[in-house]
Amino acid sequence: MGESITEATIINWLKKVGDTVVADETIVEVATDKVDNDVPSPVSGVITEIRFSKDDVVKVGEVLAMIETDGKPARKKITIGKTEGEKSTGQKATSQVSETQRTEPAAAKLQAKVNPDAFLSPLIISIAQKENLSLEEVQSIPGSGADGRIQKSDVFNYLKNRKYPLASRPTTDNRQPTTTYPKPLIQYTEGKDRIVEMDRMRKMIADHMVYSKQTSPHVTSYIEVDVTNLVEWRNKNKDAFAAKHNEKLTFTPIFVDAVAKAIVDFPMINVSVDGKNIIVHKDINVGMATALPNGNLIVPVVRNADEKNLAELAATVNHLAESSRNNKLKPDEVQGSTFTISNVGTFGSLMGTPIINQPEVAILALGIIKKRPEVITTEKGDEIAIRSMMYLSLSFDHRVVDGFLGGSFLRKVGDYLEQFDNTTTL
Repeated sequence: MGESITEATIINWLKKVGDTVVADETIVEVATDKVDNDVPSPVSGVITEIRFSKDDVVKVGEVLAMIETDGKPARKKITIGKTEGEKSTGQKATSQVSETQRTEPAAAKLQAKVNPDAFLSPLIISIAQKENLSLEEVQSIPGSGADGRIQKSDVFNYLKNRKYPLASRPTTDNRQPTTTYPKPLIQYTEGKDRIVEMDRMRKMIADHMVYSKQTSPHVTSYIEVDVTNLVEWRNKNKDAFAAKHNEKLTFTPIFVDAVAKAIVDFPMINVSVDGKNIIVHKDINVGMATALPNGNLIVPVVRNADEKNLAELAATVNHLAESSRNNKLKPDEVQGSTFTISNVGTFGSLMGTPIINQPEVAILALGIIKKRPEVITTEKGDEIAIRSMMYLSLSFDHRVVDGFLGGSFLRKVGDYLEQFDNTTTL
C-alpha cells in the first residue's frame, strides 16, 4: 500500500465465503484517501472466513479473510500490506483492545498531551471539521498508526467518550454563527430532474477544496507570456524526440521544468504552514492536477523535478498520466507534492483561478496557447506579428506568500518559458 499508508477502506468484495479462488486472483477492492487498489489472493483454495464488510476501515497488516488450501487444515491469510506474527486469535485480541479504548475515561483523554507535530491527513481534517473538533483537540488524540499517526478509528474512539472539549480551552464560546442566511431551497421535479449521489472520491475532493478555501487566504496573480519559441521548438523536434527517447513530448514536462527551476530561485514558494511555523521543503515535488475519465480529479507527483532532464520528465509525466487514466496509480505516486500545476488550457480555458492543494501554499494554472497579433520590438522598431501567447495564473496563500514573492516567482516561470532555448538539443 506504500510506506505512508496505514489504513484502507474496503470498497467491494468480489468473492464470498465458500468461493474457490486461484493465486493472484483479485478478491477484494480497497481504497485509501488517494487511490483504489486490488488485493489478490496469495494462494489457491477456498475462502472460509471474511472478517470485514464493505465500507469498513482496516489497518495495514490486519487479516481480511482466511483461505483453506487444498483441503488441508492449514489456512492462509489475506492481508493489506505486511503482517508479522499474526495469529488466528488476532481478531479477538483486537476486539479486546478496542473495547478497552472505548471504555477509557474521557477525563483521561482530555489530559492527553497536545502534539503540535502530529500529521493530520485530509480525511482526519474533514472528520474534525464535521465534529467541530479544534486543532488542539485533534492533536491531543493518541495515534495508533505508524509512528503514532492519528487514524480515522482513533478519532471515532475519542468522539465516543468526548463529553466536553479540552480543559485548557474556554468553557464558553461567544463567537457568533458564521451565517444567519438560511440554506437555499433547491427546486427539482421528480421524474424530470435526477439526483446523483457523490462517489467517494468526489466527496473527498469537495471536502479538500472547502478546507483549502477556509484555511488559506487566496490571492491570484496573472501574467501573459510569449511561448512562440517554445512552441516552434516542440513542433520541430517532437517526432525526433519520440524516436530517440520512445516518449511522447507534450508541453507538460516543459512546464514542470520551468516551475522546478523557478522554485530553485524562490525556495520560499516551496513551503507548508504548520501553525506558526513555516516548513521549507528541500525536495521539489511537482503535482500535476489530472482529470480522470469519470470526471474526478487526482494529483500524481513528479518527485525531485529539479533533478530530472527533459527526457526523464517526459517519461515520468507520461507514466503518471497513463496510470491516472487507467486507475493504476500507486499510493506513493499521489503523495508528497510540494507545489502543484493545473493545465486548464487542456480544456480550452484562457486562464483559471485554481484552489491551493493543501498543505502547499501555491498552485499555478496554465491557460490555452493561442496565436494572436502582438506588438513586438525588433531591430526595425515596433512591429505587429503573429505570436503564440499564454496566460499564467498563480494562486497563493497570503499568510506566508506576499505579493512580491508571488509575483516574482510567477514572472520567473514566465521568463523560463519565454526564454526557452530553441537550439536545445535532444
